[in-house]
Amino acid sequence: MVTWRAAALLGVGATTLPWWPAPWWGLVVITASVAALTVLDVALAAPLSRLELGRDGDRTVWFGTSATVTVRLANGSRRRLRAQVRDTWVPSAGAVADPAGAAVNTGPDNAGPVGADPDGADPDDGGVTAAGSDRSGPVWRVRLAPGAVAALPAALTPARHGDRSAIEVTVRSSGPLGLAFRQRRGHPPTPQWTVRVLPRFDARRLLAEKLARLRVIDGIRATRGRGQGTEFDNLREYVVGDDVRSIDWRASARRSDVLVRTWRPERDRRVMFVLDTGRTSAALIGDQPRLDVAIDAALLLATLANRAGDRFDLMAVDAKVRAAIWGVSRQALLPRLVQTLAGLQPALVETDYELVVGEILRRESRRCLVVLCTALEPGALGDGLLPVLPRLAARHQVVVAAIGDPTLPAMVDGPVHTVADAYLAAAATRTVTERGRVSAVLRRYGVAVLDASAPTFAGRLADLYLQLKLLGRL
Repeated sequence: MVTWRAAALLGVGATTLPWWPAPWWGLVVITASVAALTVLDVALAAPLSRLELGRDGDRTVWFGTSATVTVRLANGSRRRLRAQVRDTWVPSAGAVADPAGAAVNTGPDNAGPVGADPDGADPDDGGVTAAGSDRSGPVWRVRLAPGAVAALPAALTPARHGDRSAIEVTVRSSGPLGLAFRQRRGHPPTPQWTVRVLPRFDARRLLAEKLARLRVIDGIRATRGRGQGTEFDNLREYVVGDDVRSIDWRASARRSDVLVRTWRPERDRRVMFVLDTGRTSAALIGDQPRLDVAIDAALLLATLANRAGDRFDLMAVDAKVRAAIWGVSRQALLPRLVQTLAGLQPALVETDYELVVGEILRRESRRCLVVLCTALEPGALGDGLLPVLPRLAARHQVVVAAIGDPTLPAMVDGPVHTVADAYLAAAATRTVTERGRVSAVLRRYGVAVLDASAPTFAGRLADLYLQLKLLGRL
């Protein structure tokens, strides 16, 4: 393929046509000369069939941090390679050139940074220059002697969690005059490189405080009375004020004294966390989707339940079940959870709450705590959840956890200077009123409702879990 230099050379030649005795013959001679030089330039360019491509680097990275993935380009031809290399990624990978990690290896024992001149070799034998980056990825200018290898690192800062894939590597091999080039596109011979971006876990900072509260709860010996969700602890002598229903008559007969049973909250309880990945999970709360806030809360609650000795299960669902984690051991829970949640993305469909309730009732025969992380939207909950909620609430302790927009209170109470401000305040007031109305309806079914803004959501959900555990309602 011809570059702009060939056109520029032809234009320079065209300026000499007025001095030719026969301008038409001059045009033919100039065009033929440029064409001959272009063909010669292509012939002198390093053949792309002898190039070897490889890729190595990070496979996983936490959201908010950077990963490095390096393309290795080996010149297997006998000609010097002068090339432009583009490493193409999906735009959300945030791939840019990392000049600090670029290097050229001219032999098995002779590696050095960009522009290195090992053993007094010609500096033009090897060199890598970052030519810039765009949405598709970094671009490099490479000069490689025969047998040399270049390392072209890309620094990835993904814009969201999930799998971010490399698309292809494009190499343009130019001749010494730069009039034309050969081009090759394709993948390195390794499987397509994918970097898994693990979800953000900002709520980790709250873990120490919640674990301290959990130890306090474990230190409380027990609740008097049988109660739902408690297990037998020990026997003690009856004192005035004890519930007579807790008297153990057989043990009292053997001891010739009145003994009562005491109970403590069960440790081996079950927590079922349901992530709504439907259309409401795609709404931006601040600078992140509602789903990301829910995932952060799920990781904190899973860690807390795991330390408390409770079993933690998770289901992500919208119109169908997107992911499910059931009966995983305590040691494998968190790694499995992080890997599973990393691949979740919002789906622009309505959530099938009948499917949600059916799956929970089918899988969970024992009473458990069901945390439904969704939005307090009257349309979705009124038409989908409320008709099937009584079946679920009759067998399980249900918590509807909703993530609110932290800007709503400011919109309601903020100053009104223009008509637009008035409309905004009215819309915010209506939203808050509707959320309160939906919460009241849910509570009439015996459902605990948590309506918290994104910055405090994970912490308040963990507090609610600890409170229910203390009261023996799990």
